[in-house]
Amino acid sequence: MTNHTIQSLNSQTLETHLASLAGLLKINVEDGASVSFILPFGYDAALAFWLDKVKPSIAAKKRILLVAMIDNELAGCVMLDCDMPDNQLHRADIAKLLVHPKFRRRGIARALMVEIEHQAIAHNRSTLVLDTASEGAKILYESLGYKVVGSIPDFALNAQKLQLEPTIIMYKLLK
Repeated sequence: MTNHTIQSLNSQTLETHLASLAGLLKINVEDGASVSFILPFGYDAALAFWLDKVKPSIAAKKRILLVAMIDNELAGCVMLDCDMPDNQLHRADIAKLLVHPKFRRRGIARALMVEIEHQAIAHNRSTLVLDTASEGAKILYESLGYKVVGSIPDFALNAQKLQLEPTIIMYKLLK
């Protein structure tokens, strides 16, 4: 396990990490991560995602963004989407768990997930939902207590191959 710090970003501190967040998203998409984007995926598109989609939702307190730092370098991130309908205010969605390739296999993803769960509890969220196309991520989530609901075939395009791929839906009750 690597020495790292995890911090929550607000809309102002997001700006200070904007270049690193855009680079992290871009390298993960280029590496084949199924996180809503397909190639070609440029730096400007990554910047726009963080500025146009994430920053306003953080400012509106509808989303929580955690980052992991190692020696002042962004190692990873994860988000908790709390923008739910009135009858689902007890739940939240986990999104964009990303770890820079040079920091993988060091416990960063696990540490981010543990902390995002603490944040969910602090925000009165007792049910977490996520989806993944990665078998490796599924193993991590299962080790953290997430249960598989099922798999949806042909859910999304693969970032690199532009082929439809399935996604695995998972949940965890934080009680």
